[in-house]
Amino acid sequence: MKKLKFLSLAIAIVSSAFLASCGNAPKEETVEETTVEVVEVAPPVEAPKTVVDIAVGSPDHTTLVAAVTAAGLVETLSGTGPFTIFAPTNAAFAALPAGTVDNLLKPESKDKLTSVLTYHVVSGNVMAADLSDGQVVKTLNGQDLKVSIKDGKVTINGAAVTAADLAGSNGVIHVVDAVLLPK
Repeated sequence: MKKLKFLSLAIAIVSSAFLASCGNAPKEETVEETTVEVVEVAPPVEAPKTVVDIAVGSPDHTTLVAAVTAAGLVETLSGTGPFTIFAPTNAAFAALPAGTVDNLLKPESKDKLTSVLTYHVVSGNVMAADLSDGQVVKTLNGQDLKVSIKDGKVTINGAAVTAADLAGSNGVIHVVDAVLLPK
């Protein structure tokens, strides 16, 4: 009987050791494959600039931008167009008689200001190469501008074009050195 007890104890120990070793056996690792899709993100595309955006971005046209804003023409000139704008510089506005710009910017002068500003705008996309000496172009206010070209220099009603063909998404700007005043 002693032998049987001893044998039973030995079997219990071996069984326990076997079971314990089974519990600590290294487990098979399951490796999951993961697919990562790399998506290249393009830089944001900047919307094309309108003629108003071009003027707003120019430090030489702050007076013109203020005038266009005061006249309520920002939305119109930001529209589909196309528009050709003969854009006077700040210096051109400063050359007007004292008080002229301040008076034009007053709310009660909005109609007069609108008339002056629309006298600088022609319907269509008129590039410098499209202009010819003696050409007459009709402005948005209904009056005409006369183009002169002499020795390669272009003037519009006597105002010199100092920069040409500043193209926007809805037209073109030609910078002029004087404010054009309607009759």
